[in-house]
Amino acid sequence: MSTERTIQSITPAVLHRITEEGRAPRLLDVRTPGEFRTVHIPGAYNVPLNTLREHRAELLSHLDEEVVLVCRSGQRAREAEQALAQAGLPNLRVLEGGMNAWEAAGAPVKRGPERWDMERQVRLVAGSIVLVTGLVGIAVPGAHLIGTAVGAGLTYAALSNSCAMGVLLSKLPYNRGPRTDLRTVIAELRSAS
Repeated sequence: MSTERTIQSITPAVLHRITEEGRAPRLLDVRTPGEFRTVHIPGAYNVPLNTLREHRAELLSHLDEEVVLVCRSGQRAREAEQALAQAGLPNLRVLEGGMNAWEAAGAPVKRGPERWDMERQVRLVAGSIVLVTGLVGIAVPGAHLIGTAVGAGLTYAALSNSCAMGVLLSKLPYNRGPRTDLRTVIAELRSAS
């Protein structure tokens, strides 16, 4: 018998409806600050996944009501849900399909300066490495093996549903945006209570 928990989710349509009715749960967006600044659900709080994992005990006392976790597609939100659930927080749900599904449903968003999402950046970097090492491999024997290594990494990323290149790219200044200050997030959560 499996002891794995079932992650509760909420559809964009249901979340939009209850938000419109004035019964909005706390929305924690676990994407990078750069992704959050580009587009987010109005009223959402940005608590990047790494910050959430590191400071979940401090966040718990400010999240005693229903919480919906949001990311681009749902994967990081599921990881955040597991981290908060292990710390003892009940009433957690994940937005099905993340911001991709929210926007596709025509739900309201707050937009900032446009920037490429992480998946597009990974495709650009991986594709560029493969292209350049393939061309250089014509003159330099063995250079193509770098592209082969990137291909192996992408295959592993797909099979493990993780992405080391995405993690590395998220650390670039372009993706970080303003640093998320935990004290500011907690003060915002308190003032919204």
